[in-house]
Parts: sequence; structure tokens; C-alpha cells
Amino acid sequence: MSLGSPGDPAPEPKGEPANLGEVALRHRFDEARLAAFLAPRLDEARGELRVRQFAGGASNPTFLLSYGEGGEAARFVLRKKPPGVLLPSAHQIEREFKVMSALGQAGIPVPRMRLLCEDSEIIGTAFYVMEFLEGRVFRDATLPDLEPNERAAVYDALNATLAKLHQVDIDAVGLGDYGRRGGYFTRQIARWTAQYRGAETESIPAMERLIAALPGRIPAEDETTIAHGDYRLENVMFDAQEPRLIAVLDWELSTLGHPLADLGYNAFLWRSDSPSWGSLQGVDFAASGIPTEADYVAAYCARTGRTGIEDWPFYIAFGVFRLASISQGVYRRVLQGVAASPREAVNGAPHLAEMALDILESRS
Repeated sequence: MSLGSPGDPAPEPKGEPANLGEVALRHRFDEARLAAFLAPRLDEARGELRVRQFAGGASNPTFLLSYGEGGEAARFVLRKKPPGVLLPSAHQIEREFKVMSALGQAGIPVPRMRLLCEDSEIIGTAFYVMEFLEGRVFRDATLPDLEPNERAAVYDALNATLAKLHQVDIDAVGLGDYGRRGGYFTRQIARWTAQYRGAETESIPAMERLIAALPGRIPAEDETTIAHGDYRLENVMFDAQEPRLIAVLDWELSTLGHPLADLGYNAFLWRSDSPSWGSLQGVDFAASGIPTEADYVAAYCARTGRTGIEDWPFYIAFGVFRLASISQGVYRRVLQGVAASPREAVNGAPHLAEMALDILESRS
């Protein structure tokens, strides 16, 4: 399973992931102690343990654990918290483990969870281990290597899986306490404003205007479902051969929330100008097989029984505002030297904030 950063080669070939490397110095831990911990807890953990790190990722460092060689190798994925002082409520890998464990039993495609370790004495932070999946993670949203019918199938599967996630009975799967019900946008705007303030390095006028304007645009209609929080093409995995979605990844930002927050964030792909994050600018939708934003939203509405979405720009703008806050946090960690991967010290928050403000004020 690959959890690399935007811009890594795509799709990944069957077999060994393309974005693997040695463990970065700042993320090294006692591998012998980890091996001793895993041996009695994972039946497949036999022989010498090899640890390598997936390249990229600004959030939780992710590693491939291998036992044996070639086709006989047993492989797992380990995710842990990053080193250093963390912002409040960030990097809660325990929540990732909980939500994927529950949703896997509800038929949502997620990797199988194997174990959670909350004892920071083992490798320095809490961590969890899940199964390794072989498949494709598409990092170019235009899907240049696929045929039009395959592109259509990929985006349809992305849409259908999100709709299915939002229809999960949260109480029936044991996630009724996974967050607070109602008032999602009020809390989230306050949270990401606080996160932004905690990582602020410069004055960004567009962020100040968003912080002032967003609360007044919160829709009156309130709903509560599981909200993934980072649902986009790069955070799902497809079968190695078929355009079949086999896993939704990166649940760090998930909570109980408003389903249209996920849809708005997902739909930013059609307006984004960043190929590294994902962009569909310049796509000939009629020829490519990729749906237009309007068609994608309509398909989701049909699957979830909606007749339409009032003030659609709010949901996209909120998602981009949150991206700006996250980007500010990443920039601050880069300056402090504790980012999960080496990257240039460039602050993307100002541009994202300006885009969010433009979308919010466009009302279309």
C-alpha cells in the first residue's frame, strides 16, 4: 500500500511500491524492539524484519514492514505520529485505527487493521499496523494512462464509495461516539482558525476575510454522518488491473460531520490549479470520460436522495480554507525541521486562502 506525497510516480507497479526508501534519520526508531513487540502479536511476523519508509506525506510517517523475500514475503504498513511538538488534536492515529476497524466490518473498502499500540515506549510514539495492499494510487487526476471508459469507471467508483460511506449507520457500527453530532461547520471553522493561529507565520489578508465570512454562510440544514475529511482521488487505492476501488486511505481527519463537507472538498479537484494536489484544469470532459463537476455532484445527489445543494460554493470554500490552515501548519513544521518528509519551505496558505475567498464570493 502506498501513502506517498502528491507528485510521486503513478500509478504504482504491481509488486514493490515505487516510493519506498530507507527510514529518514529523524524518523528512525528501535527496529529490534519493534520486531520483538510484533512477533507474538502477528502470526506472519516470522524471520528478520525489514523497515522502509514511504516517501512524502506531510502528516503521519508511514513505513513498510517486510518479513521474508519475494513472493513469500509477509508485508504490513505501520503508521505513527511524527516527532516533535504537535498541534492540539492533530495526528491522532488511534482514531484512524478505530474508524477503519469499524468501517471495514460495514463493507466500506479499507485496509484490514491488525493492531494498535498506544505505548510510546516501543518506537517513541503510538502506532498501528494494517495489512499491505497491492494496487494503484492515481496521483495524476487526469488519468493519462487510462482509456475513457476506465476514467469514467474510476470517477464513478470514487463517487459511489463516498455516497456509501455517508449512508453508514454510525450507531450500528459503533461509531456513535466518534465525534459530536450537529454543529459541524461551527466547530470546524473554529478549530481550523485555531490551528491556523497556532502555526501563523505571517499575516494573510484572505485568511482573515475567510475567518470573518465563513461563519455567516453556514447552511441551516444540519446532518451527521462519518466524514472522511480528506477524500480525494489520491487517497484511495484501485485494483491493480481493474478500475475497482479497493481501499479508502488516510483517515486522520475523519470524524462525525456533515457529508457535504467531504463532497465539497472532493469537488475542489475541478477548480484546483495544483497538479501536485490534483487538478482537472484543461481536461476535455466530453472526450476524456471524466465527468464535469456538475455531473459528479449530480451523481452523488442521486445516490444519496438529494434534489440539489443550496449554496454549493460554501462547501468547496470551506474545504479550501481548511487546506490553507493545514498548509500553514505544514509550512511551520518545515521551518521547525519536523515535517514528515523533506520539502521546500514554501507557504501555500496565501494562495489557497485567496482561492477559497474567490469561490465563496462567486456563489457559483
